[in-house]
Amino acid sequence: MPATASLVGFALLALGMVLTPGPNMLYLVSRSICQGRRAGLISLAGVATGFLFYMLAAALGITALVFAVPYAYDVLRFAGAAYLAWLAWQALKPGGRSPFQARELPPDSPRRLFAMGLATNLLNPKVALLYLSLLPQFIDPSRGDVLGQSLVLGTVQIAISVSVNATIALAAGTIAGFLGTRPRWLVAQRYVMGTVLGALAVRMAVDARR
Repeated sequence: MPATASLVGFALLALGMVLTPGPNMLYLVSRSICQGRRAGLISLAGVATGFLFYMLAAALGITALVFAVPYAYDVLRFAGAAYLAWLAWQALKPGGRSPFQARELPPDSPRRLFAMGLATNLLNPKVALLYLSLLPQFIDPSRGDVLGQSLVLGTVQIAISVSVNATIALAAGTIAGFLGTRPRWLVAQRYVMGTVLGALAVRMAVDARR
């Protein structure tokens, strides 16, 4: 099992990233607004399957990487810090777009909704970098069972992401109407999230190798 501090830290990181607009959120919100809540939830099932694939692939790869390359942690640490800094800039830069400004989409069948949700997640660089660059930094080989720690952390990420995205998909129409008339709320959300991600990037960059 990972240390409690690692679990909490990774959970906060996963929460911050799922709240940052990306391909998954944009697709789920667009589907929910254009085709209804059921369509959003079916699409989310595909997204969740993509998370499961990444978790298993990354966990097995991380296990081999940690033992084979002594300085892999440092490489991943700086790559992860750079990625978080980029996400922070995307949130803070002028002219950022809200995910609730959804584009129109034609209706799709349940099978296609699931497949598109899966494809959107598998092709999402944000998810790939989360597992390849960020998750390894919360694993402590001295606690043993690196594979087990990877699976526990991955399960935490999936639970948080699915819960948040399900809430957003169910409430997309209401949220879009609420924020559409309150642009200052959108700006505040962007600045808070950008600041949190920026602070995590700095901490990660200066963190000593375990």
